[in-house]
Amino acid sequence: MALFSLLIAILVERLKVLPANLQFDHLLGLYHRNLFRDEQIKSAGMMALALLLPALALYLLSWIVAGLFWGAFSLMLWVAVAVLCFTHKAQRDAFKRYVQAACRGDTQACYHYAGQLECSDCLDAVDPCELANRVGQSVAWTNYRYYGAVALYFILAGPIGAVLYCTVRYYSEEKLKRKLELPLVDELLFLLDWIPARLFAFGFVLCGEFSKSIEVWRKLVMQPGCSAREIIVQTAMAAEPQSCEQNDSISLQPTIAMLALSKRNFILLVCVLSLATIFGVVS
Repeated sequence: MALFSLLIAILVERLKVLPANLQFDHLLGLYHRNLFRDEQIKSAGMMALALLLPALALYLLSWIVAGLFWGAFSLMLWVAVAVLCFTHKAQRDAFKRYVQAACRGDTQACYHYAGQLECSDCLDAVDPCELANRVGQSVAWTNYRYYGAVALYFILAGPIGAVLYCTVRYYSEEKLKRKLELPLVDELLFLLDWIPARLFAFGFVLCGEFSKSIEVWRKLVMQPGCSAREIIVQTAMAAEPQSCEQNDSISLQPTIAMLALSKRNFILLVCVLSLATIFGVVS
């Protein structure tokens, strides 16, 4: 079911048929506003409950529908969860506007939209070339955070693992955007990213310049405290060296190069999942 659900989710995400009010982050926003308040989740107990409740509810629902109609309900549940977890309309829209601004030579608009691309340091870029390189790095990181990590958790831990990861990711982003003091979130997200980031970064090694990137990857994975973003970005940069001309306009070359590398990596992940399904390793 993992392979089938993953392919359906990718198709739906590419066709962009899911309305904004059914995006996973939008649904989690409703969940947070109706069941919790910002003041409540400042305590570790309530924060833990907010993080675990969606996954626990899904576990209960999976147990209820297990075996009904020869597994048809379970399959529909897997597909529905996969479709919801792969949605990230806000990031797609910001990236589209960034590319459009770069094509028309609007540097100020590029800086504005780059700040919305999970690129916290993009606004500190001192020139268009540096901004282009940082956006390229942000593309690799966003691809991991919204595609690679979700897919890996869906494959290894099923819908429950994917929902848990997306829930923790949502609260981590809310903490950064709204400058909230939330316990447990960063620590749990670090743990959840620890293995998937290293696996996904190794995909960059296989899809890019092997000799350079394997040295960077091997060095970083030996550091237990290394952040997931550093592993992803540094390995991706080594696998696909970035370059752009020093001028007054924004170059899309680093962005396109990282986007192509990320797509190759995700295709590799799907191919590995297909082989694992054929040989019975993944159900």
